[in-house]
Amino acid sequence: MIYADGQAFLTAPHKRVMLFGMSGLGKTTLSNMLRDAGDWFHYSVDYRIGTRYMGEYISDNFKREAMKVPLLRELLLSDSVFITSNITFDNLAPLSTYLGKPGDAAKGGLPFGEYQRRQNQHGHAEVAAMLDTTRFIDRAKDLYGYNHFVCDTSGSICEVVNGDDAADPVMTEIAAHLLPVWIKGSESHRDELCRRFDRAPKPMFYRPDFLMQVWAEYLAQSGRSAETADPDAFLRFGYARLLESRQPRYGAMARWGVTVTAEEVASATSSPDAFDALIARALDRRGAQT
Repeated sequence: MIYADGQAFLTAPHKRVMLFGMSGLGKTTLSNMLRDAGDWFHYSVDYRIGTRYMGEYISDNFKREAMKVPLLRELLLSDSVFITSNITFDNLAPLSTYLGKPGDAAKGGLPFGEYQRRQNQHGHAEVAAMLDTTRFIDRAKDLYGYNHFVCDTSGSICEVVNGDDAADPVMTEIAAHLLPVWIKGSESHRDELCRRFDRAPKPMFYRPDFLMQVWAEYLAQSGRSAETADPDAFLRFGYARLLESRQPRYGAMARWGVTVTAEEVASATSSPDAFDALIARALDRRGAQT
């Protein structure tokens, strides 16, 4: 790891951390706080995915829908209107909307083949966005003068890396330049995330083999075909299974860095000093366990 212990982190002139874990446990809240304090550069992987790597896919999808409306079609063909997404760090809806959900078209579903294609696009984009992190560390310092750097990852990072592989290209690159920090949720957090998702299901990214497994299970249990599957019902069906499958993958990634609990994070969102103390304790805790 790039910091030997808590004191090394506290006194480091350049603090560099990567936050990972399930969406909803505090990654972006912490990152926003650090950015707003003025001396931390906030690198949002989801934002990078949605702008640099999938921005054209997203805007083309908007245009495809607009071309179905005669008035908009005429304006687009004459270059009279400009259609793009307004994606921000706090509003990633254009990205999740493009990712979509499979099933009945009348209920907003995509043909499963198209859904797989978009999943594949996202997977490649996420790897590329993660590998961009090192360049942005240099850019944040050289161009903007930021001393500290926080990488706010997508909840699906564990789907595109293998923490058990000592030669994993993303993990080896990240660990050489940042401290990986797993924000680990409890069973109560998991239950709350499931309740929240049940109220408002949103598209998720699955690693290909797990997607096929969950999709087959859903079709078998629901008695639906790929064309008549309820898209939101599938998202709800898959979410708890996705949470469960990701925990050991996050755990493998955590061996490259340190682990903090969601409860600890909740008490460390007041200031950069509170965050620094949290990471220092986690480093010392890891040192005591080895």
